[in-house]
Amino acid sequence: MTTVDQQKIRRARTGLIAHDPALAQPGYTLFAPMYGDGSVFLIDMAGEVVHRWAMPYRPGLYAYLLDNGHLFYGGKVMTDLDRFEAWQRFKAGAALEIDWNGRVIWEVNHPDHHHDARKLKNGNAMLLCLKPLAPEIARRVQGGLPGSEADGKIYADYLLEVTTAGEVVWEWRSWEHIDPETHPITPQDHRAEWTHGNTVAETADGNLVVSFRNISTVLMIERSSGRIIWELGPPPLAQQHDPRPLANGNVLIFDNGTHRRDHPVTYSRVIEVDPRTSEIVWEYTDQSLFEFFSPYISGAQRLANGNTLICEGVHGRIFEVTPGGEVVWEYISPYFFDESGRPGVNNWVFRAFRYTEAEIDVARRA
Repeated sequence: MTTVDQQKIRRARTGLIAHDPALAQPGYTLFAPMYGDGSVFLIDMAGEVVHRWAMPYRPGLYAYLLDNGHLFYGGKVMTDLDRFEAWQRFKAGAALEIDWNGRVIWEVNHPDHHHDARKLKNGNAMLLCLKPLAPEIARRVQGGLPGSEADGKIYADYLLEVTTAGEVVWEWRSWEHIDPETHPITPQDHRAEWTHGNTVAETADGNLVVSFRNISTVLMIERSSGRIIWELGPPPLAQQHDPRPLANGNVLIFDNGTHRRDHPVTYSRVIEVDPRTSEIVWEYTDQSLFEFFSPYISGAQRLANGNTLICEGVHGRIFEVTPGGEVVWEYISPYFFDESGRPGVNNWVFRAFRYTEAEIDVARRA
């Protein structure tokens, strides 16, 4: 057998790749290897690990810091993994708040929880969940690969707001607000899922932004009524992730770009969209269009200095760009895992976050 490492990314180079101290936002970057053992890493600008949390679950699918300095973590509960073919990859099941030393402050569990959860400003948690559609609704779902349902079922997303004691206080069901006949599944995807939510986030005024990958659609939901108050679909979107509300009222989106309706090339980009006009007001693509592409997962964060931190998830690549699109910091995750099934040996990172020295000081004291 050859002595050459057969993992392309690992064979090239990992760890810190580039750093321009004059232009990069100083701080610490947090990420959780998606198929890891539950380790959450905090690295400095030199790419060195300065802190590690050991979670009681594998990632389901990531972690981020709360304003109080605690870690909010989605955990993968390793039961019911055979619900349908892809469920084991993105199932979660647990949402936890953890202090700097790894102590669990609270934990809630739900068997339908997947991909994302957020702690809300009111102290509750919002869980992204899914369950089978009623047959009469499933029959109306358009698109996808014929015959690829999960044992004849099509799943769709719903949102649950729960207290930290697990009490359900609010629910929103996608099938009650989205028309399956006008929001078809992208042609190449399985019909096991209709919407495939991957993000739920809270806006400054308490509304919700939700991303549905399989219908290439981002929605803004009014909390008080549950009605959809803004929608962006294909084009311009193509199986996007991580719509993130910004302080200026705009939304930052990682547009994965798989099977674009308006372009023959599959490429990823990060866009900033003004919901008042649905205009793209800023965009990042690589100067060589094919060099930046993550068909799944991924996200982006606007930093205090105006730069943008981007997680090109399926390559484990975390990098920072200026408003003009110049790369000023780059890191490749060196943590690889052999995940049986389609992913194989990989260093996937679902999302990554940059925090300032002051924010980390809050975390250390919390």
